[in-house]
Amino acid sequence: MPPPRTRGTALRHRLAELRGPDVPAKALDARALAALAANPGCERRAILDGAGVNKAVLADALGSPSAFGQSQFAFMRGNAFEARVKADGGAELLRLVHEKLDAAAEPPTRARVPELTAVGPEGRAARTALALREATEAAAWTLLDHPMLALDVAGSPAFLEPDAVVVHPDGSWTVVEIKSFPMLDGSADPAKVGAAARQSAVYVLALEEVAARLESVPRVRTRVLLVCPKDFSNLPTASAVDVRKQRAVTSRQLARLTRIEDIADTLPEGTCFAPDRPTAELTAAVESVPATYAPECLAACELAFHCRDRSRASGAVTALGRSLRAELGDLTTIDEVLAAAHGEAGDPDDPAVAALRRAAELRAEALAHHAEGPYSDRGILDAHPDELRSRQGVLGDARPEGAPCR
Repeated sequence: MPPPRTRGTALRHRLAELRGPDVPAKALDARALAALAANPGCERRAILDGAGVNKAVLADALGSPSAFGQSQFAFMRGNAFEARVKADGGAELLRLVHEKLDAAAEPPTRARVPELTAVGPEGRAARTALALREATEAAAWTLLDHPMLALDVAGSPAFLEPDAVVVHPDGSWTVVEIKSFPMLDGSADPAKVGAAARQSAVYVLALEEVAARLESVPRVRTRVLLVCPKDFSNLPTASAVDVRKQRAVTSRQLARLTRIEDIADTLPEGTCFAPDRPTAELTAAVESVPATYAPECLAACELAFHCRDRSRASGAVTALGRSLRAELGDLTTIDEVLAAAHGEAGDPDDPAVAALRRAAELRAEALAHHAEGPYSDRGILDAHPDELRSRQGVLGDARPEGAPCR
């Protein structure tokens, strides 16, 4: 008699069926998790990431290959730089941690580097938790090289692997993120630093879950160490990055994610995302899960091109950006927006509808002036400044009271 299936094993079995019985699971890393937290309303990404589906392979099978990802050259360069930073037992890395984050502590002349190898991600996560506890009790500099952390995401565990975690003599923990983009004159590309901060915030949340299970809860520092090449050399330099804001946002967004088992329960029987399925069947499976596309997905999701095509075909205003979608309120399609602007639909008391109609009136007035005015051969934009100033409806109080700005 087989043992009864628990809720956790039942969910894992269900996710394996969605992924495909012979398809290995793709681990959910911190970069993908940060992107998922940035778009918590996308059930499609939540179920695909939760099931361990390789979205790049899936996009190829759907006929919408993705250009998202890291080049092989950048990957090799990053590995070489990380190896240099961690050479000699991480002496240089610990020196940077001491200099940038804990200068009052004793210098890390001799540091502990525990062995973290174990069988499977669950075993590695358990070994990491044990090493963190032992290092905290030892009250000595300790470097954990590529530890494994577990974080609950919408009811499913995600296993994360930061570049390093350092335990300070006072028992506090610091996340170390090593990147291959340069730090020129002490500063780096703000967009890349922001992405690294969001990724590090995920590790901080995972470390906090580990710390909460210990009897004496250690402090997880919210200032992480970002290590990059100095200028145009391969020498490491570092900067302390405060990720309190990113941590708060990520935590709030992850809490908003619909639980994966709830999404799985709504899917039709026999749904499978295995890339060897016929294209029509695979497309139907993907379309059975609602998606929330936005232009920002192009830089964060392998299925962005597929979802963009579907969003454009349905006329969804989200294809034009989240900020515009937020301003339009209940108007969710481009057809609804045009109908409201032309007075064919919509509540006139709705500020979005009022603003759209006023904008349509101004456009019609401007076109009429261009066609009939004395400056029609040059266009309204070439009209005399005194005349344009007199047209306050065009250049001045064009927005009715209470309507959103355009």
